[in-house]
Amino acid sequence: MTLSTQGLVLHTTKYGETSVIAKVFTRQKGLCSYILKGVRSHNGRNKQNLLQPLSHLEMTVYDNSKKELQYIKEMHPSAHYNNINNDGVKMALIFFIDEVLYKSLKEGEPNTQLFDYIVKQLQRIDSDDSNLSTMPLDVMFHTAAHLGIAPMDNYSAKRPLFNLKEGRFLPAPSPTSISDKANDDYFLDATSSSHFHNCLSCYMSHSPMPSLSSKQRCETLNNLLEYYHIHFPDFRNFKSHEVLHSVLR
Repeated sequence: MTLSTQGLVLHTTKYGETSVIAKVFTRQKGLCSYILKGVRSHNGRNKQNLLQPLSHLEMTVYDNSKKELQYIKEMHPSAHYNNINNDGVKMALIFFIDEVLYKSLKEGEPNTQLFDYIVKQLQRIDSDDSNLSTMPLDVMFHTAAHLGIAPMDNYSAKRPLFNLKEGRFLPAPSPTSISDKANDDYFLDATSSSHFHNCLSCYMSHSPMPSLSSKQRCETLNNLLEYYHIHFPDFRNFKSHEVLHSVLR
């Protein structure tokens, strides 16, 4: 049978002499793998142009639950973004969001709310020329919530330190108590925990992210990446944030 769906391209891998396997985050089916034949041939250049990171597509696909690899019958752009390709900051954001999704989504788990949220962020990136420096933090908090690993905002004077493994704020470990030293390694320090709480609180109240310095944003983003890695073992060898840190000042 065939299925019509929107999709966001996340990753492509060469397959055979002229084909590719594309990992696509679809609105109806979640993350899926598709074979596209002839894409790398001379006549397939137009299709190649549709397979850029986070390309937003309308697709008709063959859908067979008994097969891991499906085929795309037809595809064309669902949206045209006019102000991204020639902007280094916006392209860095695109590559970052793409890598977050590619390394955290699992196949066979539909998530229409996350899909719709990402589409709105793409529209914002394309149309908004104001400061986008806090978008990576917002995207990571939203994605964590949609994937079931949302950190708990239980920050207080008695629980001032965020524990990356526990996903919540805890009292500072007592040096005189017999504690799990392996768990102690996952605590952020007081300053980093405070920044983490401020960002998390803004996300949960649907408020703009707090005003942080470039160094503070980078540190909080790195802590979120470590949080993802702890909760998603396949979330490793992350690279796009290095470029992002260099262009977001």
